[in-house]
Amino acid sequence: MRRGNEMGQAKAKRLLRQSAPTGIGNAAMITLSMSEPPFWSTTPLHALSDEQWESLCDGCARCCLLKAEDADTGEVLYTSVACRLLDLEACRCTDYHHRQKLVHDCVKLTPEKVPELDWLPVTCAYRLVAEGKDLRWWHPLVSGDPHTVHYAGVSVRDRVLPEEDVGDPLSHLVDWPMNPPESDEPQGEIPK
Repeated sequence: MRRGNEMGQAKAKRLLRQSAPTGIGNAAMITLSMSEPPFWSTTPLHALSDEQWESLCDGCARCCLLKAEDADTGEVLYTSVACRLLDLEACRCTDYHHRQKLVHDCVKLTPEKVPELDWLPVTCAYRLVAEGKDLRWWHPLVSGDPHTVHYAGVSVRDRVLPEEDVGDPLSHLVDWPMNPPESDEPQGEIPK
């Protein structure tokens, strides 16, 4: 991966701004039955109800980071710069319902787009479900707690800069948004 100035201004680049799925704005929680398999393991993405779709978002906000695409290779590079609409503490969009009007290049995630979007982090619940994998322990639908995504170090909380504070997002390229956390199990007791 090329870094900051190595990408150089000589190469044509375009900033990409991919939006969170619907769950980032609406922290939907649904009640799961312990006697039935979870809906995400039995229902394809295109058949989910709106409420189920919304609840799949784990609230990590990695998809709300500005990204750059190398014009020569097509490689998508993440920055540590968050969309101007992202609440950096809550990791939620501050105007979710109007985001596409306010941020012209915000992309709405749909079941049809999920398999095509290689920039979705490997931890993304939409990507996991599309690949036939189970949700991770920190996902609110598994843990029952919307804060476990932060505890696990999966969210962008305390790791990013607001867009309005950054001159050149390309000087803030990072690898971590595409990497899973070091452990796939809780480390110690989860704080309440």
